[in-house]
Amino acid sequence: MAIVIAAALLAAGLIVAALLFRSRPPGSHTAAPGADARPAPFQADEVERELIERRAEIARIEERATAKEEAVDVKLAELGKRERTLEDRSRELDHQRELLEERKREHVRELERLAGLSAAQAKQILLKEVEDMARHDSARVLRQVDEETKREADRRVRNILSVCMGRLAAGHAAETTVSVVQLPSDDMKGRIIGREGRNIRALESLTGVDFIIDDTPHAVVLSAFDGVRREVARMTLEKLLADGRIHPARIEETYFQAKSELDDHMAQMGEEAILEAHVDGLDPELVRLLGRLRFRTSYGQNVLAHVVECAQLAAMMASELGASVRTARRAALLHDVGKAVSHEIEGPHALVGGDLARKHGESEAVAHAMEAHHNEVEPQTVEAVIVQAADALSGARPGARGESLEHYVKRLRDLEAIAERHDGVEKVYAMQAGREVRVMVQPGALDDDGAVLLSHEIAREIEQELDYPGQIKVTVVRESRAVDYAR
Repeated sequence: MAIVIAAALLAAGLIVAALLFRSRPPGSHTAAPGADARPAPFQADEVERELIERRAEIARIEERATAKEEAVDVKLAELGKRERTLEDRSRELDHQRELLEERKREHVRELERLAGLSAAQAKQILLKEVEDMARHDSARVLRQVDEETKREADRRVRNILSVCMGRLAAGHAAETTVSVVQLPSDDMKGRIIGREGRNIRALESLTGVDFIIDDTPHAVVLSAFDGVRREVARMTLEKLLADGRIHPARIEETYFQAKSELDDHMAQMGEEAILEAHVDGLDPELVRLLGRLRFRTSYGQNVLAHVVECAQLAAMMASELGASVRTARRAALLHDVGKAVSHEIEGPHALVGGDLARKHGESEAVAHAMEAHHNEVEPQTVEAVIVQAADALSGARPGARGESLEHYVKRLRDLEAIAERHDGVEKVYAMQAGREVRVMVQPGALDDDGAVLLSHEIAREIEQELDYPGQIKVTVVRESRAVDYAR
């Protein structure tokens, strides 16, 4: 700033010198004689006025320089003040930081005094708390894993049961309480009735079956709830019709002959059942009672077929679960044997069957599983629970019982109808108790890619239109055959 002021003063001095030089009249020291000069007063006034103006300009310049110098001094003073303020604040912050550290140390000492613990001990306590929290979190995770494992186990059990059902799903004809015997001609109705009805009274008295002779052409209807009695009456009547001699004495003789043959036939059916169920070593009386179940139904399901199916189901489940396959198979085969004598012995058929099994040499494990299949006694073994499950599966599967037969058949028809309405479909078969639909397509109407698309479309339509448990497999079969003959 001082350099600027010096430069301004130097410039002002030069300007003044120049003005003074210009104000001197020409030839004032050496004037030529005879020269014409201006009057001296006029020139002096002009120079003085110009000098005044120059001095005023220099004064203004000096004022401006002085003002700038003062402004610079003010700014320098402000900068110094700010610098001192920052230094004061820095010293104050350092002091506060030291106070904070000191207070922190005092706080730690006070905490140690109040808790009676050192910092290391407090650290150990904190680590222990963190460890406990980690153990709690790990226990929660383990519980979640355990629940997921249980759900997975339940899913696998359901898969095992569904596989068992799929292996043994078969059609069962619903048994009725009537049998029909065909007659060679309507003239035989009179001979069956006999003079004053003595023949039909003898038949009904011996067999315990109602003989219904009405306007039905060429037929006699036998009605009874006991399937064995109905079968004996049917065999008796067929033998009488074949012989041609129908009178009370002949009726009695034929009746006992038919009853003996039926006993042999029931024993044979019992042996076939135990062979099919892969069970051996049964008492002959139990075998005969099993054969008797051929003429007993439960909600339209044949009981002999039911127990054989239960034996196979129980064997597969016992094999999967690591239980005794032999015990489960025998108990499931015999679990309904009490129904064969339930009209002769008082009590639930499960308990009656258990007593019969013990009486005829079966083990206590088999007898207990038979008694527990309807919870008359509390199940105590894995095999008893398996027999319960096999009994429930066999009775509840689609098509097994008469009460669900109508819905089962309707679902099969709906499945086939959904597949048949597509172009190029030749034949449709609902299989595996409605769990699979097999579609035969015309090879000329669809290519391989079209067959894949058709299976996808049928599956989506089944999902949208039907309600069903589990899943239904859709298989599209496209087959090309070339046939020629060698001559």
